[in-house]
Amino acid sequence: MATIKLYTDLEQSKKLAEILSIKSADMEYMFLKKDGSKVGNVPFVKDGFEEPECCYTFIPCWSLTALINIIPQEIFDGEYIINITEGLNNRWILTYDHYERNNSFYGLFSGADNLVDACYKMIIKLNKLNMI
Repeated sequence: MATIKLYTDLEQSKKLAEILSIKSADMEYMFLKKDGSKVGNVPFVKDGFEEPECCYTFIPCWSLTALINIIPQEIFDGEYIINITEGLNNRWILTYDHYERNNSFYGLFSGADNLVDACYKMIIKLNKLNMI
């Protein structure tokens, strides 16, 4: 059985931290400041508590829910609507489909083995086109 990915990995998180608002992240990786070692095997959910700055450094992380909330539901003034489907060979596909015509805006197509990676790729593409 395939592993279900629920949040961005460390490399994806670092890249998204460069282009997205840190406030859009709902999780974070925590590292010890002295030696840079990671604390725990998974990121922590941010819950509004005051983070101690003396001992730790944080890298934002995005859950699947946060990623989906970042991706615009529509582009070009509602002309194209996001379509998220699980396609052939269990690959997740994100496209923007025209709501009247039966076509897609293929400049914004993203596919991956899991939905987190597909959303991540779509956000990178949207950023390159200055659409987020």
